[in-house]
Amino acid sequence: MLLLLSPNPIGENPERVVQFAQSSLRRRDSRFSIGPRTVTSRPIGRGSDLAPSLSEGGPRLPLFRRRLVAAAMFVSDCRREFYDVIVSQRVLLLVASDVDALCACKILQALFQCDHVQYTLVPVSGWQELETAFLEHKDQFKYFVFINCGANVDLLEILQPEEDVSFFVCDSHRPIHVVNVYNDTQIKLLVKQDDDLDVPAYDDIFRDEEDEEEDSENESDGSEPAEKRRRLQEDVIERTMKRRQRREWEARRREILFDYEQYEYHGTSSAMVMFDLAWIMSKDLNDMLWWAIVGLTDQWVQDKITQMKYVTDIGILQRHVSRHNHRNEDEENSLSIDCMRIAFEYDLRLALYQHWSLYESLCNTSYTSASLKLWSVQGQKRLQEFLADMGLPLKQVKQKFNSMDMSLKENLREMIEESANKFGMKDLRVQTFSIHFGFKNKFSASDIVYATASLMENIEKEGHETTNFIKALDSLSRGNLDKLHQGLDLAKKQLRAIQQTVASCICTNLVISQGPFLYCCLMEGTPDVKLFSKPVSLCLLSKYLLKSFVCSTKNKRCKLLPLVMAAPMDVEQGTVIMVGIPPETESSDKKNFFGRAFERAADSTSSRTLHNHFDMSIIELKTEDRSKFLDALISLLS
Repeated sequence: MLLLLSPNPIGENPERVVQFAQSSLRRRDSRFSIGPRTVTSRPIGRGSDLAPSLSEGGPRLPLFRRRLVAAAMFVSDCRREFYDVIVSQRVLLLVASDVDALCACKILQALFQCDHVQYTLVPVSGWQELETAFLEHKDQFKYFVFINCGANVDLLEILQPEEDVSFFVCDSHRPIHVVNVYNDTQIKLLVKQDDDLDVPAYDDIFRDEEDEEEDSENESDGSEPAEKRRRLQEDVIERTMKRRQRREWEARRREILFDYEQYEYHGTSSAMVMFDLAWIMSKDLNDMLWWAIVGLTDQWVQDKITQMKYVTDIGILQRHVSRHNHRNEDEENSLSIDCMRIAFEYDLRLALYQHWSLYESLCNTSYTSASLKLWSVQGQKRLQEFLADMGLPLKQVKQKFNSMDMSLKENLREMIEESANKFGMKDLRVQTFSIHFGFKNKFSASDIVYATASLMENIEKEGHETTNFIKALDSLSRGNLDKLHQGLDLAKKQLRAIQQTVASCICTNLVISQGPFLYCCLMEGTPDVKLFSKPVSLCLLSKYLLKSFVCSTKNKRCKLLPLVMAAPMDVEQGTVIMVGIPPETESSDKKNFFGRAFERAADSTSSRTLHNHFDMSIIELKTEDRSKFLDALISLLS
């Protein structure tokens, strides 16, 4: 899974430099050739045997292998402790397959291009590809940068690097593994300083070897005088007390680690962290700022962060937008045709509406579709009433947005917001940013997110995942508008497929209550089921379905339940992909407990699962083990 890139300009197409890389791509089957060695890819096996996460007792600590310190190893000065260290070195970038990671990668690539840093970029979609990439390149590189992967597992345990290897981890996944936090030699964490991490104190989870060895010291052969025997008895009592204290400490440690690791959530966007680095070095460009905006918007579109976190980060970026795009009217009129301009605005919460028809966007946006219940005949009537209330003719709303009458488009946002309030859609307005390329092309940040994500999970052309990664990365450059438009077309198909599947699931009562959670399983033969074998598409479908179900059900208890969703993954191997989604509530903190729950359910039933995704709440499972796995999950969460 190798993509070799030398420093290139921001808008340059990287495909011209990957010919060598294409020859080294290997099929992901049971074995990988790595120089004189071979490593066997892990088959689907038992529970957390494959899960790169903490065991029940927490992290093991072989002190001869690692050096841990009581101070957390977060990089406080990104320029001095990170960039200045790698700027004169060859660097391997390991980039996860999500839009935020791509945006962070683009920013770092632009910085590398400024300083002529040599690097190799390897896209990784899961832990297996990450381990394989490291094994293939560990002899050529001493400096590794992980983008949106690596923070939530013990990297040293998984990768077993040499002591002169350094890992720089920029990852929004939380919680961060405690061994990564307290390692002071090989792992450096690029984390926004004001993120609330709640990392346990060092002394609460680690003990020195000397404490463990004290119990075995001062042994006697029993042939001592009476006074020494009395002293020996005192030593026995003291050692007994120490063992009791140690058991109490271990019990407290397990409790602390359980509380810390119980929920999976996301911190500040990695693209924003990288933009902060560029800003500190006075190398921030409008392109980099736009990528940071898209990275944040990806977190919001994928429902990974709270509304409060989103609004806070939007405020931070808005100040940078004002600084980079401040022009008076005379300058505005003198702009060249290929200029780039970013603007903050309150926009409609309608997916792709400026590149679609308003009618299609209303029907295929999760928020409006769920609020109006468009899967029902009554919902379709409410949509007609909604359009009538706005005074918009069907002929106008069903044609492309760009072709609508200017008189209607001028006050469209105000008209829609006013009518939306009457129909219970009070959150139809959202803070966001838009970008103008010259005088013709205008895109909102969410448009870019949908397009890029669709390119990355494109199933229309049979090709290697790396090819999709390259196209998605290309689409973020302003010189590749053709790829961006291709991504927009794919995104429309994806949104249609999602809404049709949601309507089908609700109308046929496929969402059932399993007690502590809701459950829905897509069967083989369902339309577009191949699309939902991809993790991002399945997560979007799951979140849209849960939102729609909450709006449709009259059962108050069910409105507060999380959702587990499964879809066929590989029919030949007999596997399904399963995702867990937290409850759809206004006060939701977006924390997901399914990652740990999936591990425990797999362990207790010896289910054959593969925990290969960077999001722990997504797993692959043998189809015949699904029933016993779900029974264990119900028992665990009840």
